[in-house]
Formats: sequence, structure tokens, C-alpha cells
Amino acid sequence: MGRFQGCRGVVTCFAIAALLVAAPAVAGPARGAVAELHASGASLDWSPLVSHQSMKLTISGPAGLIIEREFTAAPTLSIFDKAGQRLPDGVYNWELRTAPQMGANLKRQLADARRGDEGATDAVAVPQGGVQSGTFRIAAGAFVVDEGETEARSGVNRATDKARITAADQVIPDDLIVQGSECVGLDCVNNENFGFDTIRLKENNLRIHFDDTSTTAGFPANDWRLIANDSASGGSSKFSIEDSTSAKTPFTITAGAATNSIFVDSTGRMGLRTSTPVLDLHINTSNTPAIRLEQNNSGGFTAQTWDIGANEANFFVRDVTGGSKLSLRIRPGAPTSSVDISADGDVGIGTGSPEDRLDVRCSASGKACLKIENSDAAGFSGLEGFDETGTSRFFLGVDNADNTTRINSVGQPLRIMTNSTERIRFPVPGSDFIDVAGNTAALNSIGQWVDASSRELKQDIASLSSAQAMDTLKGLNPVTFAYKAAPDEVQAGFIAEDVPDLVAEKTHKRLSALELVAVLTKVVQDQQSTIDQLATRLAEMERQRSKN
Repeated sequence: MGRFQGCRGVVTCFAIAALLVAAPAVAGPARGAVAELHASGASLDWSPLVSHQSMKLTISGPAGLIIEREFTAAPTLSIFDKAGQRLPDGVYNWELRTAPQMGANLKRQLADARRGDEGATDAVAVPQGGVQSGTFRIAAGAFVVDEGETEARSGVNRATDKARITAADQVIPDDLIVQGSECVGLDCVNNENFGFDTIRLKENNLRIHFDDTSTTAGFPANDWRLIANDSASGGSSKFSIEDSTSAKTPFTITAGAATNSIFVDSTGRMGLRTSTPVLDLHINTSNTPAIRLEQNNSGGFTAQTWDIGANEANFFVRDVTGGSKLSLRIRPGAPTSSVDISADGDVGIGTGSPEDRLDVRCSASGKACLKIENSDAAGFSGLEGFDETGTSRFFLGVDNADNTTRINSVGQPLRIMTNSTERIRFPVPGSDFIDVAGNTAALNSIGQWVDASSRELKQDIASLSSAQAMDTLKGLNPVTFAYKAAPDEVQAGFIAEDVPDLVAEKTHKRLSALELVAVLTKVVQDQQSTIDQLATRLAEMERQRSKN
């Protein structure tokens, strides 16, 4: 005989085996199910059991295969993929998650709450969707889902096994001590080789049920179950912890999981695929460790999925729902404070101490610190700013639509515009240096300011009267002064607020030299006319005197 002959005594065999008799596969839907699964050789179909707005089906299969589908009607899965190829043989896990039906008013409440404090959404009563999961198998190119009882691995039907156990149950009203190993289950044999096992469960359906019988108010009474493998053909090889009271399975490990899939060291650090976690959470894998953040629509909000991952090429944030766009990427070797946000919200690029809302600093020969480019030939190549009404307030760049350059571009002028009207232009080399207000005034290349004076720019042209000119001239009060910005430099000129209206600018803050010249010119012309007249009279008087 071996160390022990099967179970340790009749009492142990009957008492413990009775606790571990596996229930047959459920014929109808399980408690909390959202759909009932039916299989044919070429398709799987889920018949909804609850009202819903939509259902999302997620399936994981061999070699990392992932299938995600969303349905408003009954979910279904074909044996063929989108390319027309058969899905590979193997065991698959599936999860079906429902989105609740919601009216427009409830959606509006959720949207309003989301715009406020994140916690505000807790105050909105939202119907919750359900979730259901399971497994199926593909064998020889066909779906296999066994809704019946697992065939006994020993080749003996369980009903026959039950019939063989004819002795009455035994109750031991005392402690039971086994000084050796224990085998429990219908497939335990005489001379069982235990190796180092202290307790062994051995049969085709292995379960340990923790049935808490507390009845006193306030004491916990939830039931739990340890489950090894599904009981149906085509099911999953797994180890699970089941919340039996709530009919939920919060923890599962499937067969074949890598060594140290989950590892917690003595300091509480968790490693995923590593037994030497360096930080609080350490993910170790051979290709792109990543985290998926998936908001499903079972709570009423729009479904949205983001990935955060990293590899030798970049650290990235990926908008999966939006077409797997890489919204944010950081390349290896990026310097410290490539992007740095200070406590007051200032953003630094190339600096850890930004001093303005956007502070860009660089030190690179032959490179620009800031480059803005639009690759769309019909769009703006540059930066455009808008106010709250959508009106453009400033633009820097090139308008490719009409080839109007508004910032330096080879062979083109720099233009400053407001309300689509050109105000200042730096022309191309060879012409005036600065143009103002549509080429009406300019600072030429030798530093001379040239005012606009073309007849094409003027209207209501009339001669300046001698009286106007003289009255204006008499109203001018030349003074000496010093600008506050240059107190040591004495100037001669006029005070804009004191000059007559004819030569005053509307605000009486600025003066135009041309207007003063015009007044002086008219006065001088009148004086010259008077001089000419006097000279003529004098000449006539001289002529008359010479005759006498």
C-alpha cells in the first residue's frame, strides 16, 4: 500500500466529497445573464435577455487575437473574419457588455454634470448596464459550445458515481486531524502518489465552496467559491474566485498565463510579468508595455478608449476610439523640460521655469525656435488668432489661397493687416523699405519718410484761402520742450493740443508736418505776391522819378 489508500477513511470521503460534487452545466441562462448563447457550426448568436440601447462584444483568442463589435440588435459572430478567413482553432474568451436605454433628458443631465465637478455625476440616477462573460472553442474550423454536462474524465458517468456511494453521510461532532496527505474526489485511487501535496482535489469538476451561515444582523455572510476550470466542453481552463452570493467572478487566471503574471513583493510593489518590481507598478513585456483606459457606455456616457504605452520608438497616448491617432508622442532622448507646466499654468518649451503663458527657449545653430506650417495648400500656413465671436484678430503666416504673405517669406513682403485691410508692408528688396496703409506712405531705403499725396487718394480738393492760412499761422505758438523719454534733449516745435483745428489731428495728440508746410506755403505765397506787387510799384515809382 502507499502512504494512504484514496480518501483518509470513509468519513472523510463522504463528508468532503459531498461538498465538492460539481453542479451540472446550467440549462437556462445563469443569474445576472444579459444574453443566452447559441452556437451553430459557422456562427455564434447571443439572444438578449435584458432591454438595452446597444451591446458591445469583445473576444480574445489564440495568438493575441482581439475582436471588438458593437450591436444594437442581437450580437452574432461568424466563423469567418472580415477578410473571409476562418478564425483559428483554439479556446476563446468573450465578454458582452450592455449600454442602458436612456432618454434625452437623462443624457442632458449627464452632460451638464460632466461639465462641472467630476463627482457631480454621482448625483444623477443612471440605469446601469450589465456584463456577462464566458468561453467557447473552435475545433476543426467550427464553433463548439457544449451546453450539457462535462463527460467524466475517468470514463464513468457521474450518475453512476453517485449510485456507487451508498453509505450514509457521516457527521463528526469533533475536530478531524489527518496526519498525512488527503485526496478528495471521485477519481482518488488506492496508493495515490501525493508527492509534496498535502491536500489534493481529484475529479472532473473541482470546486471549493465557502458557505457562510451567519444569521445575526451586522455579521458578514457572503458566500465564496474557488473554481478550477469550466465544467462544459469547450470551456476555459482557468482558476477563478467567485462571489457566489452576487453571482460574480471578480478574479480569474487562465491556463498558460506567464510566470509572474501578477507578483507582489514584500514592500507591496506589484509586478506584471516580473518578480522584481522596481516601482509601485512595474509592467514588463517584450513588446510595447501599455495600459488601456476604456470608458464603456454602460453608465450612460459615450464610450471612449485611450491607450498609454511606450517602446523603443516613443511614449504615446493613443485615441483608440478616434481612429487610433497618436495624440501625444515623446521620443527617447528628449531633453529635460521639453514641455514643462509650472504651478501657475505657464507652459515652458525647453525650460523648467517658464516666465510667460508660453515660454519657448532654444539654443540650436541653424534652427528656428518656433516653426508653424500648414501642409494643406488651400489653407493658412501660419498662426491665426480669433476672438470669442470667431472674428480673426491677427494672422502670422502665408495665405496660400491668394499667395498673400503676411510674415517673412523668401521674395515676398511682410504685411500687417486688420479687418482684411493692409496697414503696414515691408516690401521686397529694391523698393521702399516700409509701406503704410496700402502703399500710401513709406520710409525709403535711405531713411527718408515719404507721406502719401496722390490725387487718387483724395477728395473734396479746394484751395486754401489766404485768410485761413494767415489765421492758422497766427494761431501757431512755437515752443521749446524736452520729451519725457529724453529729458536732456531740447526740442523746438508745437504742442498738438494748442494748434488750430485746421492743422490738428482729430485727437489733438499728433501733428502732420505736411499740413504745417501747406499753411506756411500759402502765407509765404501771399507774402511773395505782396512783395511782387510792392516791387512793381516801387519800380514804377523809380521809373517816373527818373523821367523828371
